Amino acid sequence: MVNNKRTVVVLGAKNFFDLPGTEQIKNDVNWSFATTVDDLRRVLPSSEILLGWDFRAEQLQGAWDYARELKWIHWCGAGVDAALFKELRQSNVTLTNARGVFDRAMAEYVLGLVIALTKFFPQTFAAMANREWVYRRTEMIENRQVLIVGVGSIGRRIARLLKSVGMRVSGVGRSERPVDEDFDYIHATENLTRVLGNFDFVVNVVPLTETTKNLFSQPQFSAMQSSARFINIGRGASVDETALFNALQNGEITAAALDVFVTEPLPSDSPLWSVDNLIISPHISGDYIGFEKALIDLFADNLRRYLAGAPLRNVVDKEAGFVTD
Repeated sequence: MVNNKRTVVVLGAKNFFDLPGTEQIKNDVNWSFATTVDDLRRVLPSSEILLGWDFRAEQLQGAWDYARELKWIHWCGAGVDAALFKELRQSNVTLTNARGVFDRAMAEYVLGLVIALTKFFPQTFAAMANREWVYRRTEMIENRQVLIVGVGSIGRRIARLLKSVGMRVSGVGRSERPVDEDFDYIHATENLTRVLGNFDFVVNVVPLTETTKNLFSQPQFSAMQSSARFINIGRGASVDETALFNALQNGEITAAALDVFVTEPLPSDSPLWSVDNLIISPHISGDYIGFEKALIDLFADNLRRYLAGAPLRNVVDKEAGFVTD
């Protein structure tokens, strides 16, 4: 009997035990799994679809010459920088991502960091660990000005949540927009440095592209208020970590919180670990209990669309590096 099912190769998983929720689509296609370049070279020639389960995985470029039948890649991350190498950009292969899965979790994480930084939770926890009773007054967040750099679905979810607690929220996008449903005002990226000094909080959520690498460096930190707090949950390489370290040490900004880094895990000898006014977390802002099932549900919906010849959700503009609709 001829098997006419399409073949899906899963990059970054060993078997179905790594993919909760695949029961709904397990029999709709043929499956293979790859965790190394050699694995991928072995199974990729007969695969029409690739599911990038590990969004950090970089093996695909090393096996790209074997992608003879590949037509669609679904990447299980909001950021797709690990997959956007030159050959894929120039190909006819469709790329989709996990936009929407992590938005609420990341918005809640940012709100938590804003509260932690203004209510001085790190200092309170440090005093508690030392059994010290240290009285302090805390700051209010109502009417504080926030600039969210990156106005995609994550940035918009953050904006809505911060506005719901009384904060004033503007954004930075590719073009200036005086009127927007989620932001008080959207500034153009080219004006980023000029407007930074107007804000109490700066939240970076941009994807990593050629234009966003080191988007925040010494000129940007120098342009901020000395009382400003900087939060990065986008991509580590969009921030010059040495410049941020210096800005924190020199008092150019009051505090920062980083969930993403140029090198992950952050090396134990990184000077960032020694900075008192910096919150470090291990790239967890979007990860919540059950998010793996949500990723599979999105892929399952797109797979049904693909098999039916219907438009796919979350198609990435491969030149821009993100979903643009």
